[in-house]
Parts: sequence; C-alpha cells; structure tokens
Amino acid sequence: MTVLDAITLSVIEAGLQQVCDEMDLAFSRSAFSPIIAEANDRSDGIYSAEDGSLIAQGVGGLPVFVGVMQYSTRTIIEMIAGGRCLPPEEGDVYIVNDPYLGGTHLMDVRFAMPVFRDGRIFCWMSNTGHWPDIGGAVPGGFSASATAVEQEGLRLPPVKLFKKGVLDPEIYAIITSNIRIAEQRIGDIKAQAAALHVGQMRLFEMLDRYGDETVINAIAELRNRAASQMRSKIASMADGTYSGIAYVDSDGVVDEPLEIRLAITKQGETLTFDFAGSSPPCIGPMNSVLATTHSSVYLAMRHIFPDVPISAGAFEPLVIRRPEGTFLDAHYPRPVSGCAAEVSQRIAEAVFSAMVKALPDKVTAAPAGSSGNFSLGGFDPVRNRPFVLYQLSGGGYGGNVDHDGLCNGCSTIGISKSPPVEIMEQGYPILYNHYRLREGSGGAGKHRGGMGLDYEIELLRGDARASFVMDHGRFGPPGALGGEDGAVNTVTVFRDGGAHVPKHLSKEQDIAMTAGDRVRVGTPGGGGYGEPFARAAETVLDDVRLGYYTAVQARSLFGVAIDGDQVDAAETASQRRR
Repeated sequence: MTVLDAITLSVIEAGLQQVCDEMDLAFSRSAFSPIIAEANDRSDGIYSAEDGSLIAQGVGGLPVFVGVMQYSTRTIIEMIAGGRCLPPEEGDVYIVNDPYLGGTHLMDVRFAMPVFRDGRIFCWMSNTGHWPDIGGAVPGGFSASATAVEQEGLRLPPVKLFKKGVLDPEIYAIITSNIRIAEQRIGDIKAQAAALHVGQMRLFEMLDRYGDETVINAIAELRNRAASQMRSKIASMADGTYSGIAYVDSDGVVDEPLEIRLAITKQGETLTFDFAGSSPPCIGPMNSVLATTHSSVYLAMRHIFPDVPISAGAFEPLVIRRPEGTFLDAHYPRPVSGCAAEVSQRIAEAVFSAMVKALPDKVTAAPAGSSGNFSLGGFDPVRNRPFVLYQLSGGGYGGNVDHDGLCNGCSTIGISKSPPVEIMEQGYPILYNHYRLREGSGGAGKHRGGMGLDYEIELLRGDARASFVMDHGRFGPPGALGGEDGAVNTVTVFRDGGAHVPKHLSKEQDIAMTAGDRVRVGTPGGGGYGEPFARAAETVLDDVRLGYYTAVQARSLFGVAIDGDQVDAAETASQRRR
C-alpha cells in the first residue's frame, strides 16, 4: 500500500475538486438554457464505483445535489447488479430523473457515466441540470396543484441516452416528443454529456501522474478525515436533544400548513435526526422524496460546518431516521415538484432552528428559504415560436452572531444566481419594470436579516400562462434568539384592470396572461438575530440612510427615534469618508 505524505494528499484533494469545478464550468459555458448557462442551476461530482458514495463535488454546484446524486448513482449501480439496467460499457451515459430513485423533482435531470480504467469501472461521473421544461400540465414543470407525479412531466428511469458515446436517437425521440420547446434541448443535453467527458479527461491526467493506487488511497484517506473532522465538530456540542420546527405554507391543494418537526439528539460524536410528528403525506406537490430529505440535512450541516471537507465521510456521523408516514418520505405516485426547491429549504430551516440552541455562535437565523420558482410559458408572435421562461430569485439571509444577513442572496439549497435581467429580456417577450431590494423586509434584530428582492415582469406580446411554486407566504423566515421574523413572500398578478393574489399566497398554476399584464414578486427577508433593541443606534441610522428601513420603522422595530436632520448629517459624513 502506498504511503501518502501530507503534501501529496493535499494536492490530490485539490485536484479532485478541480476536476469537478471544470465540469461545472464546461456545463455552464456550453449549455443553451439561461437557467443553466447563466443561473448555474447544475452540479457535477465524482462517485464511488462500489456504492456510489460521494468522492468530490464542484464548489459551484448546488449543495442539495450533494446527497441526491450519491443516492441516484447508488441506485443505478444496484439496478445494474440486479439486471434492471443494461450493463455499462465505455462511452455510455445514463439519464434519469425519477424522483423516487434518488432524485428531486422531474426538472432536475441527472446524467451518470461510468469511468473505465484498464477495463474496469474506476468511478462514476455524474451531473444534474435543471431543464426548463419536462412536459406535464404546465410550462416549466412547476405544477402548483398536481395530485400525481404524471401531471408534473416525463419520468425517466435510468436508461442509456448515450451508448458507446453515440446519442441513442430512439430515447432522444421519446424525450423530445414529451416536452415543450424540444428543439432547444439538444444544446443542454450535449453540454451535460460534454461536462462528464471533460471530467474524465482531467481525472485521467491525475491518475497518469500519481498512479491509480495512490489516488485510490488518497480518496479513502480523505473520506476518513472528513468523517473524523465532522465527529470532532459534533463532539464540541453538549449532549442532549435539540428541537426545531418549520412550516410549509400549504401543499398547493389543501390550504393548510404542513409541519416539519425535528428532534436532533447529540450523543458523543453522533447526531441523530428524527422527523417523527411531521405532517403526513400531502395531496399536492410539496412532498419530499427520501434522497432529498437526507440531502437537505447534509446541506444544512454544511452551512453550519463549512470547513469540513465535502465527501461521503462527512455524512457518516449523521444518522437520519427514516421519516415513514410523513410527507418527507414520498412514494409513487405522490407529486413532488416543490420537493427540492421549497421543502428542502424548510427541512434545512428546521435543522437551523434546532442547532441554533446548541451552537448559537455558528448558526444563523432563518434565511429567505424559497427559490421563488416562477414559470411563464406562451407563444411569441414576433419570433413565431413558443417559449418557456423560468425565473428563480434570491432573498435575505438570516442575521448571525457576527453581522447582519446578506441582502438578495442565493437560496439555502444552492449557489444558483438569478439570470441577468438583460439576458431574460433578450430571450423572452418580457420587460422588467423594476428589479430592486425589497426595503423593510429584513427581520429586526441586534443583527438584522438581509433584504429580499422586489421585481415586476410585464408580458410585452402574445399570450402566456404563469405558474408559481414558492413558499414563506404565510410565515416569514423565523428570527433567532429574540430576533424578529423576515417579511413573507408576496405574489400579485395585475390583469384585466385588477390585482390577483393567489389563494395559496405563493402557489398557483395556469394563470392566463396577455400583453400588458404584469407579475410582481416580493421575496422574503432573512430572520433577525438577537433582540432588536440591542442594535446600536448609529447602525440603525445607517439602515435608514441606506433606505433599508424608514424612520417610522426604526422607531417601532428598534426603538430608535431618527429625524430627517440626522439622516442628512449621516449622508454628509458618509460622502466625506468616500
């Protein structure tokens, strides 16, 4: 067995990370859809040949896919071993989006490629990309009131889309016959496959340089060290049980909130997560499959302990009891379109709610916790072609022990950013009437929450249908340790001379729109951290000067009286400093 020195181990660790980062970059640079090319709603990783466990993932990939691709790769390996999948050959690429086989929602399409070395599978490369449409009842796939997964779109078990490097025309035809704007998907498909081949090429360069045995030993050592570091972090906590709770506004069908109840038991170097008492499976699309539930816990712990290296080892000390009989363990045919983008963030929020009691210096108040999924599908008469627009949006982060929350940050589950306004206006028949921070939306606290986003889109021509799957419209992101909640999510559709607010506040589908109609969205602000009246008066003055809060809000939220002369004086002082 090769003995690894610390420098070689560190170089190989960085090299594996770089392989994944290059895959991410290649995927985004060559993809056609703005949601991948601009928003980076994708992820790439390397997985074990034996059990699909995570070896490395790109730093720019969505954290929610960390555990999900581990599950889906393992499922493919098990199905191959059981004769339910064709055995792999060099150049094969499997495609799968079945949420019940280690997935999220149907729009997150996963590719998996076996990497052969000397005739044997050395590892698997896998990636996930959010396709802007996968068929189903509504453009964009985000059906807010689906009652079965078939209504949400095309569901694919693991099948070989590429066989020995060649795209299978029959499988491709089945896919394109079931989705909208099908002629545009070939660009994303080839980009997704090309990213895997880039990763394979870079991995081979590393193996040729250091030798297969050395890299294999390094992977095993890195996994052991990640587990050891996570155990060390857990050991620093006091033994005990910490409880948290989070709410989903509704399932989109029944207008009642869903509860996520979580008890985290810390004993020695292990954390056990128990969701007993959470709401039962729901009728609408806010169910979570098991892979997403597990991945949500993993990503929450990554937020709390970001310095623990990312590999399957980091998850070993985390024991998650299967939440049977709840909406967090969905089985066919439960609908799941809100699973990854919304329910996953409520799960993470429940983890934060519990862990802030144990680690107040490391855990933040709740972030906005919604991806703001807005789909608009219609026909552009000028370009004489259909379109499907998918808009995701950021929100405020929660305050923490050190500072205020970030304004308009990306969602809890990902590093995806909102596509640039200019790109969206160029590609679709829309106009952004405004796109700005949502003033006053951050929860008050010693360290306030960050501000959400306020934007309005106008349809310029043609007819279209709008659909929303968002959350935190009923309850704002909770504050921590005395901090106030952030502002709730809001959706308003202006049409026919009136204003329409969805019955489920942030969820509705198939809203008919014509030229001149507008959609206005206000995303949630982050929760505040600590007692608001403990916030320094001069900091509150800066908030008012910057327009985050009005003088009236400063008095009511923070107990600080501010007049116009003080704001003018603060502005003058700021200009002098600049």
